[in-house]
Formats: sequence, structure tokens, C-alpha cells
Amino acid sequence: MISSMANPQIKQLTALQTKTKTRQETGLFVVEGIKMVCEVPKAWLVKVYVSESFLKSCGQLAADFDGCLETVTDKIFKEISQTQTPQGILAVVRQTCYDIEQMLSKAHPAPLLLILESIQDPGNLGTMIRMAEGAGVDGIIMNKTTADIYNPKVVRSTMGSIFRVPFIYTAKLQETLAMLKSRGILLYAAHLQGEKWYFHENYRKPSAFLIGNEAHGLTDETAAMADTFVKIPMEGRVESLNAAIAATILMYEAKRQRMCD
Repeated sequence: MISSMANPQIKQLTALQTKTKTRQETGLFVVEGIKMVCEVPKAWLVKVYVSESFLKSCGQLAADFDGCLETVTDKIFKEISQTQTPQGILAVVRQTCYDIEQMLSKAHPAPLLLILESIQDPGNLGTMIRMAEGAGVDGIIMNKTTADIYNPKVVRSTMGSIFRVPFIYTAKLQETLAMLKSRGILLYAAHLQGEKWYFHENYRKPSAFLIGNEAHGLTDETAAMADTFVKIPMEGRVESLNAAIAATILMYEAKRQRMCD
């Protein structure tokens, strides 16, 4: 049983939870909570950590992870937990690599993609990943200045969708968009200068939604790649929507249209 914060495993856990560089260098990340840990594909699991109390109250569940299980004291678990009410279980997980060819080859004849530029808020990013799974999106493409998908706050917000939605980061977003356009994928930008209501467009065709930074929206260079600017109607003095909400509205409109086929 681990009882010291000086233990090398505990030091690595802390670094994985707080440092993007450590996550990038090791190819590992941390998930916490019963639901999240139980949803991790077994091949991705590296180590599962449980508190003393968890082992006593949920011994049968802990036994499912025999062979990669480590027990820590309740005090240590409280220190390493990133939640206000720790459930007593977390896991170190291998990161997964996808590429855009795999993303497109596994998609149906009319791919539906979400493309994110410089999304900064971890909660927004996690919510978009979760909603993307719900709406049947085939993959998510992000530029390098988008928040780290393996940030613990992002991971928690996905509620497990991070294990099921393919995603990639690209260092050259405009080149990636040009490649998608060459494949016949139409790019729709959620934009304040949109001249068409989002629900008037046909998303049954191969489609991708461009969502920009929370404060500044899409850069001019990225917006210029779009085939169509679309807008979401708003009443009162509201000028724009939260990025995750806007993305969700667009993705679910595509889902609605495709369900009506």
C-alpha cells in the first residue's frame, strides 16, 4: 500500500494530472471515478489506483482490475484526486493515436466532422466531444492551439466519450481543410457574418462544422476556407453563443436531417 506522496508512482500521477508536457512525453493520462475507469478499454489500462476505503466497500469491482491494481491510503488518494468528492478510484491510461485517413475510412459515405480552432476552455472542449458522440460525428479535428484533450477537466467533461470519438490535432489546419474539400466535404463555419440560417443547409452531404475560439471566433484564414457561413437565430441582445452550445446545435441539426432520410 502506498502511503507517501514521495512515492515515484504518486509523483508521476501528480505530474500527469497537472502538466501537459508530462502527458505528451509519456503518452499517458489519468481518468478518475467509477464510471470513467470502468469505460476505459482494457488494452488502454496501465494501472488502477484505489483508496483503502474503496477497496473495503467495492472489493468486487476492484478485483476486476487484478493485475494492474495499486492501493493507496485514504489520505494519499484525497491528495491526488482532482475532484471535490473523490470516489476512491482512478486510472493511468495510454493515449490513443488516430489519423485522418482512418477517421474518414471508417465513416459512412457522408462523413460528419467537427473542426475546432483554438478552443481554450476545457469544459467546452469536453462537452463538444461528448455531444459529438451523441450526434454521431465521425471525428474531431483540432489545431495545435486547442486545449489539451487529455487535460483532466476535459476528460471528466467527456463523460467517457473520449474513449470512443476519433480525434486528431493538426499543425497545419488550412492544409487539412483543403484536403477535406478535395474529398468533397463541405465546410460550414458558424460565423457572425453568416447570411444563411443553419437549418436551411443540407447536412446529409459530407459535412464539417468549423467552430472558433470562444473570445475571437475563427481566424480570417480559417473562415476563408469555409464553403458557407451559417448563423443561429438569437433574440434580445444576445450576440453570440457559447462555443459548445453552438457546436451542439449544428451537430444535432445534421443528426436530425440524417435521421429523416
